[in-house]
Amino acid sequence: MKPSEEPAERLQKVLAAAGLGSRREIETWISEGRITINGRTAVLGDRIRGVDRVSLDGRPVKALERSSETRRRVILYHKPEGELTTRNDPEGRPTVFEALPRLRGSRWVSVGRLDTNTSGLLIFTNDGALANKLMHPSSELEREYAVRVLGKVTDDQLAQLKRGIRLEDGMAKFDDIAEAGGEGANHWYNVILREGRNREVRRLWEAVGVTVSRLIRIRFGSLSLPRNLPRGAWRDATQEEMDALSADAGVPVAPSKSKAKSRAKLKLPKPRRTPRQH
Repeated sequence: MKPSEEPAERLQKVLAAAGLGSRREIETWISEGRITINGRTAVLGDRIRGVDRVSLDGRPVKALERSSETRRRVILYHKPEGELTTRNDPEGRPTVFEALPRLRGSRWVSVGRLDTNTSGLLIFTNDGALANKLMHPSSELEREYAVRVLGKVTDDQLAQLKRGIRLEDGMAKFDDIAEAGGEGANHWYNVILREGRNREVRRLWEAVGVTVSRLIRIRFGSLSLPRNLPRGAWRDATQEEMDALSADAGVPVAPSKSKAKSRAKLKLPKPRRTPRQH
């Protein structure tokens, strides 16, 4: 197919898929006149093809030049406590993006967030469209957390948490709560919910008078925190993990060679650490 015969796609969809930001962010940039197509200022509703030249703030968007060649990549990161899920912090505190490998022609997009005091699984991808679908409320993907609480929790409190509690931003509940051991004043529970509201797990426990002393995300959708992944380290997702995540998002799964054979020879990628810049 010639470039001129390629189907045109909405500008914000293409830029989001290239990892430049969410569709909503890009629509704002278009409204502000920051994006041009072939030298003219873009407007909402514009569509582009591979032959079109797109610039943001006067600089060519090089990610689009590679978009057809760039393979989808997903990495699993074990976020430690104390890191922020943001690209830059005015106070100079460490961020999760400092710990990730560098990309050429695209950027990492975080699938959801974890607050500073929460550790555990964070998923990153260079496919902005995949990330947006995974984070969209309609996906209703399960998030599972290991929670350590202080003191004894009553059956009535657990029933309240599963029945639903009105928080300042609406009703919230855990879809499931399971005891996970503990001694003395510290008790562990595994909880599951299908939303990604800010500090929702902590706020639910606090609403029934229980203090959370530690919080770890151990699963997002089909992907679990790998047991051999140290805090502060990352590894590439396996093909099976990529396929599971694509299925979670309702994205077509690329055909793979001899799945039975690949399972028999499955070798997990090694955990890695990225040197931080100081």
